Amino acid sequence: MLFFASCPAGVADLTAAELRACGAEKVRERRLGVEFEGTLETAYRACLWSRTASRILLPLAAFPAASAEELYQGVASVTWEEHIAPTGTIAVDFGGTSRGVTHTHFGALKTKDAIVDRLRARTGGRPSIDLERPDVRVDVRLDGERATVSIDLSGESLHRRAYRARGVAAPLKENLAAAVLLRAGWPAIAAAGGDFIDPMCGSGTLVIEAALMALDIAPGSLRSYFGFIGWRGHDHALWQQLLDEAHERREAQASRRIALRGYDADEIAVRAALANSERARLNGRAHFERRELTQLTNEGGAWGLLATNPPYGERIGDREGLEHLYRTLGAKLREAFVGWEAAVLTGNPPLAKAIGIRARRAHTMFNGRIECRLLRFDLRPEALSVRVPKPLDDEQIRARPGAQMFANRLRKNWKQVSAWARRENVDCFRVYDADMPEYAFAIDHYSDGAASRCIVVQEYAAPATIDPRAAHWRRREALAVIPHVLDVPAERMFFRERRPQKGGAQYEKLGEERVFEIVREHPYRFWVNFTDYLDTGLFLDHRLTRRYIGELANGCRFLNLFAYTGSATVYAVGGGAVSSTTVDMSRTYLDWAKRNLALNGLAGPRHGFVQADCLAWLEAQARGTRRYDLIFIDPPTYSRSKRMNGDFDVQRDHVRLLSLAAELLEPGGTIIFSNNYTRFRLDAQALARFEIRDLTRSTLPRDFARNPRIHSCYSLRLPA
Repeated sequence: MLFFASCPAGVADLTAAELRACGAEKVRERRLGVEFEGTLETAYRACLWSRTASRILLPLAAFPAASAEELYQGVASVTWEEHIAPTGTIAVDFGGTSRGVTHTHFGALKTKDAIVDRLRARTGGRPSIDLERPDVRVDVRLDGERATVSIDLSGESLHRRAYRARGVAAPLKENLAAAVLLRAGWPAIAAAGGDFIDPMCGSGTLVIEAALMALDIAPGSLRSYFGFIGWRGHDHALWQQLLDEAHERREAQASRRIALRGYDADEIAVRAALANSERARLNGRAHFERRELTQLTNEGGAWGLLATNPPYGERIGDREGLEHLYRTLGAKLREAFVGWEAAVLTGNPPLAKAIGIRARRAHTMFNGRIECRLLRFDLRPEALSVRVPKPLDDEQIRARPGAQMFANRLRKNWKQVSAWARRENVDCFRVYDADMPEYAFAIDHYSDGAASRCIVVQEYAAPATIDPRAAHWRRREALAVIPHVLDVPAERMFFRERRPQKGGAQYEKLGEERVFEIVREHPYRFWVNFTDYLDTGLFLDHRLTRRYIGELANGCRFLNLFAYTGSATVYAVGGGAVSSTTVDMSRTYLDWAKRNLALNGLAGPRHGFVQADCLAWLEAQARGTRRYDLIFIDPPTYSRSKRMNGDFDVQRDHVRLLSLAAELLEPGGTIIFSNNYTRFRLDAQALARFEIRDLTRSTLPRDFARNPRIHSCYSLRLPA
C-alpha cells in the first residue's frame, strides 16, 4: 500500500527515518512530506509513533482536475462505499487550485457532492458532515491540473498529542518540538544518562516531548481519536495490538530515572506546563517551576542537553529586551553548562549573535509561517567566547590512574582475543566483560570481515550504593579509553546502558534511527542495528550453538521458536534443512529474520515465517499433522504481553514448553533448548521421555569464558 506523511518544512528526513522505524519501505522524501509503502500496520504505527509527522494519508486516486466537472467525476469514480458507512460522517480538506477550481471552499464542496451522490446512488444512504471528528476525513490536493484524493488516517494533525490543556502566546507545536530534540541528538543523550533543561519552557512542550522520547512513550498513545477509527477498512484487533505494545513499552521504562526540568519567568506559563505534564501522565517525572533566566543554575547535572525556544518578541516586545535575554542565556551557558550540548530555536536569528557563542551547526525550520533557525552549540571551552576553566579532554581523562588501569586491562584483553579471533576467523566477539568490577562494561567488536569495524559498549547499571559522580567519571574514562585502545573512531562506538529488564523489554526500542549494517559470522552475514535496540540482533554468546544447529540440520525439517532475528534459521537452512518454520510474536523481528535469510541467498517458498505467541501456536499445531526433525527453542527468561495467554517464566514453564514441542517432533528428532536465566535448572525428571545432554560447556565461546552462566543449553532427543 502507498501512503504519504505530511510534516513541517525542513524535517522530512527526520520523518523518513521514523517511518522506516515503523516498517516503511521505498521511502521517498517529497516537497511537502514523505511518500512510503507498507502495510496497514505500518500506517498505524506511523500514526501512533511518529513524533514529527503531521498527517498520514492513504491515497485512493489521482486524476486530471483542470475543471470542476473533472474534479467531480474523478472523486465520484472512487469506491467510497468501501470506505464510508452510508450513514457515517465525513469532512473534506482541500488544497490547491486549477483553472476551473479557483477556490478551496468550492473544491471541497464539489468533492463532498461527488462522495454523497455516489453513496446515495450505491447504498441509498447519505453521510452527514462533521468538521470536528468525522468517521472519515477526505483530503484532496491539487497540484497544477492534477488532483490526488486520500483518506486522512490521522484524522487531525498528529501534533495534537492530547496533553495540551492550555498554552501561552505562540506555543511551539509538538511535532516541531520533537524535531528540535531529534536534530539536537536528545535520544542518544538520554540513552547515555544525560539531563534535560529548558530555561524558558513556556507551556512545557519541549520538556514533555523530551520525556516522551526518553521514556519510550508513543506520542499518539494519549489520543482517543484517529481518522481510521470510523473507516470501514479499520482493523480493530491490529490497532488494539499496537496500543497494547505501546503500553508495554511505556511500562518497561516506568522505573527509569532521568532529570527533566523546565523553568519560566511567567507563572501562568508554568501552571500551563504543570497541567500539560499531568495530562501526559508523566506523574511528576518532569519538574517545572517559576524561575527567572538570571537565576538559572545547573543543579548538579554532569552532562545533558539544554534546549529552548526563546520569545520572538510577543512576550518581550522590544529589541533591547530581547538582546538582553540572549546575552543572559549565553552567560548562563558559559557559567554553568560547560561540556553540555545546547540547542536554541530562534525566530529572530540576528539576535542570536548576542549569545556570544559560535553555533557549530544551524538548521532552518518553520514554526508555522515563521522562518526560524535551530542553533546547536557544543559547549566545550574552545567554543566559548570567554575564558572559562577547562574541563578535562579525552587525553587528560586517559591520564587518570583509573583510566590507565582500565586501558591496560582492555589492551591485554584485545591482544589475546583478537589473535584468537583471527585464528578462528571470528569477526564479531566480546572483548571485555566487567573484568574490573569498577568498570562494569560489556564491550563487543563487530566487523563485516573487511574494513568496517565498530564497538558496542554496554554499561551494567550501577547499584544504588554507588556514588553517581564516581559512576559518571568511570563512564567518562571508559569512553575516552575504548576507541583509543581498540583503534576505532569514536563515531563508530555505540553506547547503551543495560538494566534488569522486565517482560522482554530487551527487545524494545531505544531509538528510531533505523540504521542497519551488515556484519559477518563466517560463513554467513547478518543485519544488525547498533542504535535502536538494547540488543543488536545477533547474540554473540550463541555463536557455537548456531554452528551446532547448522551441523545437525542437513536433510531436516527445522522449527525455530522465539526466533528473534532468525540467525539460527540462517544456519539451519545454510546447513541443508529441507524446510523451516520461524515463529516469533514480533512482526519487526520476523521481517528482520526474512532479511537475514535473503541476505544469504537462502530465502524460498519452503521457508515460512509465523507471527504468533509460541506457546499458543504449539498448542494449536499439536492437533495437526506437521512434524519436525530439529527444533531450536531459545525463550526469554520472562515475558508478559497482552498478546500472550498469560505470562511466561522459563524456569516455571520450560517443562510445558518442551512437552508441547515434543508433540511436533518426529521420533528420533532433537530439540536444542537454550536460555539465559543464570539460575536455570532443567527438570530432567519431568522430561524423562527425552535423552538429555547438557551442551552448556561445549556451546560457551572462548570470548564468554569469564561468564560461564551466560546461557544454558541442552539437547533433548526423542527416542525413535
